[in-house]
Amino acid sequence: MTGPRRKDTGFTLVEVIAASVILCGAVMLVGRVGTQAMTGTKLNRRYEMAASLVDRQLSLIDYLGIDAFIEAGESEGDSEDFGYMFHWEVVTEYQELDSLFLVRITVMWAEGRRPYSISVDTMFDGIIPMEEEAAGTTAQ
Repeated sequence: MTGPRRKDTGFTLVEVIAASVILCGAVMLVGRVGTQAMTGTKLNRRYEMAASLVDRQLSLIDYLGIDAFIEAGESEGDSEDFGYMFHWEVVTEYQELDSLFLVRITVMWAEGRRPYSISVDTMFDGIIPMEEEAAGTTAQ
């Protein structure tokens, strides 16, 4: 009679390799999700900066009045916020209705090689231009 048989305990080589592959896949997936989250956060930060620039331009137009802003003629420029370069443009269009002006503000920037932009449209109430006011009184 021989002694009690000894049980071999532990993992086989195939089990260790399979577990390693699964662990590596999980680590790579978590790393990719983290990288995408950081990239999205960075892009959202740029959008917030651009929206802040739009807000500053709208505040300036509101403070000056749309008529004075149009007379000043400043309709585009560059702004550097926190080390990032933004280009902004303001386009105004008279609506010929109750002296309303359509104001479109567009802010553009580049992230790497890809261009991004944000555009806002709003209406401002201005003074009726003299030619139309005179035409309105003669027509009555």
